Amino acid sequence: MTAFYRPLTFLLTGCAWLMLSSLLGLALLIGLVRGSGLPPWIRLVHVHAALVGGVAQMIMGAMLSFIPPLLMTGHKRRDSHPVLFWLVNAGALGVIAGFALQIPAVIGGGGLLVLAAFTGVARDAWRQSRQSLNAPPLNLLFYAVAIAALVAGLLLGIGMAVRLVDPSWYGHARLVHLHLNLLGFVTLTIVGTMHNLLPTVLQQPLYSPRSARLVFVLLPVSVVILVTGFALSSLTIELVAGALLLTGTVLYAFNLFATWRRSTHEGNAASDHLLVATFFLVLAVIMGLLVGVNYTGEAPLMPMGTLHLVAYTHLALIGFVLQTIFGALSHLVPITLAVSRVPNTKKRSPYLARLSRIMDRWRFVQITSLSLGTMGLAVIASLAWTTPLGSPAIQTSAWATFGLLLAAITLFALKLTWALHTRPESQPTDGTR
Repeated sequence: MTAFYRPLTFLLTGCAWLMLSSLLGLALLIGLVRGSGLPPWIRLVHVHAALVGGVAQMIMGAMLSFIPPLLMTGHKRRDSHPVLFWLVNAGALGVIAGFALQIPAVIGGGGLLVLAAFTGVARDAWRQSRQSLNAPPLNLLFYAVAIAALVAGLLLGIGMAVRLVDPSWYGHARLVHLHLNLLGFVTLTIVGTMHNLLPTVLQQPLYSPRSARLVFVLLPVSVVILVTGFALSSLTIELVAGALLLTGTVLYAFNLFATWRRSTHEGNAASDHLLVATFFLVLAVIMGLLVGVNYTGEAPLMPMGTLHLVAYTHLALIGFVLQTIFGALSHLVPITLAVSRVPNTKKRSPYLARLSRIMDRWRFVQITSLSLGTMGLAVIASLAWTTPLGSPAIQTSAWATFGLLLAAITLFALKLTWALHTRPESQPTDGTR
């Protein structure tokens, strides 16, 4: 039974959370443009189901998979983590139930469980680094910064939930909480992983390790300066941080695309999703900088409503984070299933090839639908500046966006289910394993 709690279980359970929260998000979108918005607590349930139950849990699974190989300590530790699994899922359920029932203590309790889970991951990584004969690689140090940002973001979120934060500072605290979790934790973790993951998928060394080291300095510094700007309500500091963040993400994107250009790999669903996600990361940072510039005068240059904020944030949440998750799972699921189900390395290749072909099927439709659906949110937000919400243009765009995103999510879920239920073909026994 303990085999159930391996890192793949974290990845798949997180993916399930993400799929369900995405459906709720689509319902919120349709309700918003039809003028029949759902209760505010449903939006909070959607956001925290996606980020805590989904993204955070999948990142935990990825860390449990990647940290032992980086430190070369895999043979010294168990591969099953039932306590961490139940902590993070109970925490996610607690946060969501707290928002649904509007009980601050339940929200805070759920947050503490998630905090305990990631503290456990950090302690385990620290013990492994002490036992390892290798010096901790740079991206492992990046993970440490990301977990520190998560801890700070969770503590601030718990403080807001249980009313320990001064109400007059609540708006600033919410921005700090959001950006510590999304930029400090999610983005830094993905960037740290991608410097290894994409070259592995492309079978090509990273174009410039020196640029990677510079990115590993620029991005954490940018996050610290940005949250300082939010805390102090200083737009100048925020814009300086945004410029540094843009520099770091452009350098990061150039390094990954240069690696892709040098590669002779034909490409697959994993590499395509990961490269498209990189484009959306740069676009989201540019839009964030423009949002800041929009407020440099006495009055905003362009009015910003709920739809505009939804479009901006989902450039990152769908365009960057969800694309990255689809790409990572397209690569990791076939390999993990093949290794666990076929112990003999010589007999593993045909099964791995079958699983990879499943995850690569209809990849153009899947990636195009997800990308166009993400851009569809921007189209709706742009139309909202000059067109009433009830207009045929906005209603048509909303339903088209709904269809594109739903198609991409459904297609990926079907392929993932297909791969999970595809078993190795029977092999004649020859006395070997």
